[in-house]
Amino acid sequence: MTTDVTIIGAGLGGLTLARVLHVHGIPATVYEAEASPAARTQGGMLDIHEDSGQPALEAAGLVDEFRGLVLEGRQAIRVLDRDGTVLFDKADDGTGGNPEVLRGELRQTLLDSLPANTVRWGHKVSGTRALGEGRHEVTFADGGTVTTGLLVGADGAWSRVRPLLSGATPEYIGMSAVETYLFDADTRHPAGAKAVGGGSLFALAPGKGFLAHREKDGTLHTYVMLARPRDWFADIDFTDSAVATARIAREFTGWAPELTALITDGDTVPVPRPLFALPVEHWWERMPGVTLLGDAAHLSLPNGEGANLAMYDASELGKALAAHPDDVATALTGYEQAMFPRSAAAATEGSYVHELFYGDDAPHGLISMFTGGEQTP
Repeated sequence: MTTDVTIIGAGLGGLTLARVLHVHGIPATVYEAEASPAARTQGGMLDIHEDSGQPALEAAGLVDEFRGLVLEGRQAIRVLDRDGTVLFDKADDGTGGNPEVLRGELRQTLLDSLPANTVRWGHKVSGTRALGEGRHEVTFADGGTVTTGLLVGADGAWSRVRPLLSGATPEYIGMSAVETYLFDADTRHPAGAKAVGGGSLFALAPGKGFLAHREKDGTLHTYVMLARPRDWFADIDFTDSAVATARIAREFTGWAPELTALITDGDTVPVPRPLFALPVEHWWERMPGVTLLGDAAHLSLPNGEGANLAMYDASELGKALAAHPDDVATALTGYEQAMFPRSAAAATEGSYVHELFYGDDAPHGLISMFTGGEQTP
């Protein structure tokens, strides 16, 4: 392949694409806005799905490395009522197909698998433009530029590459998460640790709830979910931890103290995470020399699929380019024609799961899904 490949974004999707291309002997350069791999924490637990994330890691030749990251027992699931009553409790018996890993560790594994200097850190994209004949120019915040024969936007929800292909922008879904951590919970926060159990906790009601995961070393990572307008969150001073936690906790008055403690006893400043989505059937006309993957292409309601789909997109794109090294247009066409319906189906399922989590029947619809009473589309 003689076309130079430029990837914007060193998240799981961009790095998986670079790795799959590397496996096939195709060099690529990844430009990342963050200053270094350690510039910020990389999120929490990911369940790597056997029909998407795992095939992507197989295409990347990293199955053994992935297996070494798996945290045993974390596929356990508990659903609690607001009063703390256990409504559903499934232990991790080792037969589940979606093992859990820490996102940061998986990202580092991908980074370690790439040749030195593949990722160019501290390169924040300020704009992109078409030059004609399939070539594009990328401009960085420091004034530098690069031109490329193939530009791949793996740069997430607010992609700077997407405008080359689509005028769509993410819209607020009406719900935000507030992120908190409890450290050394088995010793310092035993009630919360007991409530969460060994894996994932869902404590849900219409329009609100707690999603928590047990990570390494007794860390409990929680997303407190609330269906409120963005202005509602903007009125809260999140720089004042005590004020912010008290305000969020008031929305859960009457809930079990071991649940509300996941926010009130947090060991970190609570961080609001507004949630956005692109249209369910987001697509674009085929344009020479540029494409998107992951959230840049199909940001949807959170349903556990985002990282898996980004890696799967990346592996499929990488394999398509390797299969057509002298015909990038054919590779991109095949990739996109398969990706559009796949991502639309995932977004549709995401809307269904979101309703199970936070709709009028929460949490009972979710329990029915877990027990086989309802099937996802």
